[in-house]
Amino acid sequence: MVPQLPPEIQLAQRLAGNEQVTRDRAVRKLRKYIVARTQRAAGGFTHDELLKVWKGLFYCMWMQDKPLLQEELGRTISQLVHAFQTTEAQHLFLQTFWQTMNREWTGIDRLRLDKFYMLMRMVLKESFKALRMRAWEERQIEQLLELLTTEILHPDSQAPNGVKSHFIEIFLEELARVGASELTADQNLKFIDPFCRIAAQTKDSLVLHNINRGIFETIVEQAPLAIEDLMNEMEDEEDEEEEEEGEMSEDDGQEQGVPPKNLFEKPPEGSRGAAPGLAEEQGEDDEDGTGAVLQFDYEAVANRLFEMASHQSTPSQNRKRLYKVIRKLQDLAEGLFPEEDIPEEAHRKLREGKKGRRAKKRSPKSQLQNKTGKGEQEDPCANLSSRVERKRRHRGPGADPAAPQEQPGGRGRRGVRKRRRQPPAGPRAKVPGCREPGGKKKRTRESKK
Repeated sequence: MVPQLPPEIQLAQRLAGNEQVTRDRAVRKLRKYIVARTQRAAGGFTHDELLKVWKGLFYCMWMQDKPLLQEELGRTISQLVHAFQTTEAQHLFLQTFWQTMNREWTGIDRLRLDKFYMLMRMVLKESFKALRMRAWEERQIEQLLELLTTEILHPDSQAPNGVKSHFIEIFLEELARVGASELTADQNLKFIDPFCRIAAQTKDSLVLHNINRGIFETIVEQAPLAIEDLMNEMEDEEDEEEEEEGEMSEDDGQEQGVPPKNLFEKPPEGSRGAAPGLAEEQGEDDEDGTGAVLQFDYEAVANRLFEMASHQSTPSQNRKRLYKVIRKLQDLAEGLFPEEDIPEEAHRKLREGKKGRRAKKRSPKSQLQNKTGKGEQEDPCANLSSRVERKRRHRGPGADPAAPQEQPGGRGRRGVRKRRRQPPAGPRAKVPGCREPGGKKKRTRESKK
């Protein structure tokens, strides 16, 4: 009798099957199996079992064709992390994922790289969402950052350069999409603390360059937009306070017997029952858009970097690179923004991702005051008369600005091109000793005759 294989190996074989129907059915069964097993008191997965599961999921993604189906499968696989009931099981699932990517990375051909880049991005995003579901607890954040540092950023990790570079590139983007509206500056400093330590300790110039460009320079480039978001939030809070004060004044008027103005007004068409769906769509746009920017305390980031870079064990090359970043962060803390250093592409993408910004409308009275103020400051007639007066002084007294000025005899003004003399029209004058072209032809004809 053939011994029955463990369920993890059976699921892994079906996940790597040739038929798409078989693979989709295996993914659904895997989710149910994870939920059922992690709900037991003595249940849970071991490290080796999850490695086998991830090997099947890796080849399930390998076999998937067509970009839209790849995106749907990547979202389904990355959301499996929420099927685990405990934080320890979730972290073990994420740890085995990054170990699988490190092991299989060198065997991926260039035609399949894009879908695995997308899978890494989605898994990182879902790991941040798991933290958000637990209200960004400090202990959970520390455990996740320690896991990511050990498996990817640490010099002793087995992560290839491609995995490290892509992880550093997408880290702030996915963190901003998930938690830009909730995270504080102190929490964001905790998220980038592993990159500060690795940048000061690493001897790999590529890792240092990627961290410097993907983390620190990105913070500097997004500084004007982060402050703009902060100002917009403050304006929104002021608007809400004004609306609350207006509602309170209306309630006082109703108590005194004065009916409100908009009591009998009809709501605009299409507004009934459309608010919840519209709010959900706007929330999805803000979450998936590129306009989200993280808030940082630039002075605190500069102090943390200086603390790490000033150690004696820090290589001199790393110290020089970090000191340049520290100066920029100190300038930002003082209110100096290097706008010329901001790339146009990043500025344009971040601008396009911004939606739902409310601008304060000027009152007609303020517009009228601005117009009158401009009219008092600038007088076009006075400017015109002053220009004419300057020209007259330059040309001399009694000179008419409209009359053309005569040139003095002899040479003209310097820089003016002289016109060449053209020869007079008519027959050419005969010069003695020169033959005309027509005469030669006549002689040859006469000689032939």
